[in-house]
Amino acid sequence: MKTLTIEEANELLAAGEVVAIPTETVYGLAADARSDAAVRKIFTAKGRPADNPLIVHIGDIGQVDELVTGVTDKARLLMTHFWPGPLTVILPSTNRVSNLVTAGLTTLGLRMPSHETASELLRTSGIPLAAPSANLSGKPSPTSAAHVRHDMTGRIAGVVDGGVCNVGLESTVIDMTSDMPVILRPGGVSQAQIEAVIGSVDVAEGSAEKPRSPGMKYTHYSPDAQVYLVDGSDLYFERMIDKYQHNGLKVGVLCGDLHIAKYPIGVVTKGIGNQGRHLYAALRAFDAQGVEVVLCEFFEDAAVMNRLLKASEERVLREVED
Repeated sequence: MKTLTIEEANELLAAGEVVAIPTETVYGLAADARSDAAVRKIFTAKGRPADNPLIVHIGDIGQVDELVTGVTDKARLLMTHFWPGPLTVILPSTNRVSNLVTAGLTTLGLRMPSHETASELLRTSGIPLAAPSANLSGKPSPTSAAHVRHDMTGRIAGVVDGGVCNVGLESTVIDMTSDMPVILRPGGVSQAQIEAVIGSVDVAEGSAEKPRSPGMKYTHYSPDAQVYLVDGSDLYFERMIDKYQHNGLKVGVLCGDLHIAKYPIGVVTKGIGNQGRHLYAALRAFDAQGVEVVLCEFFEDAAVMNRLLKASEERVLREVED
């Protein structure tokens, strides 16, 4: 896969092609959000369901009023405090993007990324870019250009290499179309940070039949291995490891950085920080090492737990007290 300069990427985007770009959250598959033909190429490259809406990325605050309407004072406050950054704001669409982007909804999710390369590309192109994560649909999101090449070689025109993403989890998505804002997907901006700016917000529960945001309906972020969350004592966790190893399966453990040493030799152990910057890289590494079952600790971070519940299809192994 060709590594692109910003100038080359802009030329390809203007010609209706799809290129992978870095953001502070994950790498995105970028295409002109106004073009049906360009956006269709995103869905084809990812194998993404057509009823799963896309987030549009902008490089200039002036583009907000071109693309959405009904921008409330609270929505403006969020943009002022958290843009550029890992927050997507959903507002009523002005219908200036492809219907494929909104999946037939009347709303549109907007984000202004803070990654220097993405910002420069968006400013210089002037194109509002639909840019879902640059991975095959359902698989762990890419946080490096190498991850993009693994999934997308032969599927897109090239990648702009901006190094490793420094947030590593997708943006927080908040619906600002009603009196009570609703967080649809946790991410790089926490509920507490949002409430410190605009007051109380609700948090969406479970999946949606017609998703209002990426990450609400389908299984996401899954490695080839079977993923389970383990809810129980250290002894119970060890018993689960023994169970799967006894069945001849290669076991991996996803845990906090400080817990690596407590797991036995013979288990592929990956430690991540509570903010989850290294989550997707760890899930991809399990596949690269032939792991067949991944057992996960519980984490305090809501965004990390959201991704692990999706990756595991909410499979939880629970210790039952006698």
